[in-house]
Amino acid sequence: MLSEPLAFAYAGWIAGTILIILYGLISCYTAKLLAHIILADPRLRSYADVGRKAFGARSTVVISIMFCLELFAVSVILVTLYADSLHAIIPKYSSDTYKIWGLLLLIPMVFLPLSLLSYTSILGIISTIMMIIVILYDGLSKPDAPGSLRTPAETSFTISSWPNLGIAYGLFMAGFSGHAVIPSLARDMIDPEEFDTMINWAFLVATTVYALIGYVGYLMFGSNVSDEISMDLLKTPGYNPVMNQAALWMLVISPLSKFALTTQPLNAVLEVLFGIEPAAASPEEMALKMSTPVPWSYKALLGGTQRVIVTIASVAVSVAVPEFSALMAFLGSFSAFMICIIGPVAAKIAVERKCGILDAFILGAGIVMASWGTVAAFLIA
Repeated sequence: MLSEPLAFAYAGWIAGTILIILYGLISCYTAKLLAHIILADPRLRSYADVGRKAFGARSTVVISIMFCLELFAVSVILVTLYADSLHAIIPKYSSDTYKIWGLLLLIPMVFLPLSLLSYTSILGIISTIMMIIVILYDGLSKPDAPGSLRTPAETSFTISSWPNLGIAYGLFMAGFSGHAVIPSLARDMIDPEEFDTMINWAFLVATTVYALIGYVGYLMFGSNVSDEISMDLLKTPGYNPVMNQAALWMLVISPLSKFALTTQPLNAVLEVLFGIEPAAASPEEMALKMSTPVPWSYKALLGGTQRVIVTIASVAVSVAVPEFSALMAFLGSFSAFMICIIGPVAAKIAVERKCGILDAFILGAGIVMASWGTVAAFLIA
C-alpha cells in the first residue's frame, strides 16, 4: 500500500489504473482456480499439494524454494520499513544503524512460539487503517502543495519510462501476493461453496484500498513521491505532527513484531530442506510444530543457529539493498507473479490437460511481466 503512489508515478494514470484493476481481477481468478482444484480432491490441503498433483512430486522442492524466496523478501522489506520509519522520526542515526541495532530485538523474537507471535497480527491491521486515515486527512487538510489534495501536484497520464514500467509491474502486483494460504483457507471454510463470493469481496476491498492510496498519494506528491509515502508525510511541513508521528511509530513497531511471525514458516521449511527436521504431513501438523517449544537437543541447536543466520541475512540484504521500491518490485515481479499468476494457471492446464485462450493469454502475459519486472528490480537495486 505504501508503494502504490510510486507505482502510479512510474506508470501514469492510464497504465496504472489498467494494471491495478487487471491484477486484481486476474489474482481473484487464479485464487478461484486454486480453490476449485483443492475442493475437487479431498486429499489436497496445501499449495504444495496442488503442485504435486499437477506437476509431480519433484515440484514440492521447487515450490518450497519459491515460498522461501518470497518469505525472505518479505522479511527484508520489514527490516527496511522499520529502519526507514525510525530514521524519519529520529534522524540522528542512519537507517543502516537502526537495522543493525534491530538485531538485538529480532534475534530473541524468532525463538518465540507461534501461539505468542500470532497476536501481533493485529498491529498490522491497526497500522494499515491508521495510515489510510492519516494520508486522507493530511491531503484534505493541507491547502497548499506539496502534499495537498486541494492543490494537486503535477502528474502524468503516460508512462514515465519503459524501465520504470517494469518496476510498476512488481509494485502493483506485490499487494496481491496472498495465494499461498488460499488452499488451506478454502479447505477450512465452514461452507466452501461461499469461497467465490468471499474472495470476490476480498479482492474488491484490496484493489479499492490500493487504488485509493495510489491515487491520493500520486495527487499529493506527483512524480516526487518517495518509495514509501509515509516518508513524505513526515518531511513535508504543514501536517499534523502528532497524527503523522503516531502512524510512523506504528510502522516501526508493526514490522518489528511481524518479522518473527513471517520468518517462522521460512525457518520451518528450511529446517526440512536442510534435513534438521522431518517434513510435516499437513499444514495443521506444521502449525502445531511451530507453536510448540522445542526441547534442548543437537537438532534444536542447529535449528537455532539457522534462525539466527536467517535473521542476520535479512538485515544484511536490507543494508546492501536499501531501496524499498526495488525490494517491493522483486517481491511482486518474481514471487507474486510466480505463486499467484503463473503457478495456478499452469496447475489448471496440467490438471485439465487443456489450455483455453484466456489461460494462455494470462500465462504468457504473466511470464513476460514477471521477467521484465524482475530484471528492472535488479537494475534499480
